[in-house]
Amino acid sequence: MSKLILCILILLALPIATAQEHQQSINAAQSVLDDFMREFNNRDLPELAKTLNYPHVRFASDTVQVFSTPDEFSERPIYTSLIASGWDHSHWLAREVVLASTKKIHIATTFSRFDQNNEVIGTYQSLYVVTMIDGHWGIQARSSLAP
Repeated sequence: MSKLILCILILLALPIATAQEHQQSINAAQSVLDDFMREFNNRDLPELAKTLNYPHVRFASDTVQVFSTPDEFSERPIYTSLIASGWDHSHWLAREVVLASTKKIHIATTFSRFDQNNEVIGTYQSLYVVTMIDGHWGIQARSSLAP
């Protein structure tokens, strides 16, 4: 009887351990999104590039871009059109984990872009795939409906 109870306890503990592993991964992925938004708003491309994993894929504005290295990502003038649109900063409005494992998290997001007066100039949905590669959590892919 004691062996049966021990087996049941072990089986009951397995889903809890798995959930805890996933929660640690989810927390790490959410932290990466926090870092990403902070560096994006700081307009610091080299630091922003550190929040990504490579190759990094971006689906947006009817294009697919693949960046093989942090330097390749950082060498683009991404802020020119944003600033011309009146953009000053962005914020997450919602982040929902839609798929989780110990090394990959998919997060559906909603974010807004704001002007210098903190007025919304656009709100968009996107999907972020955050992975752990060689001990580094980073955004591997982004798909956005933002222009």
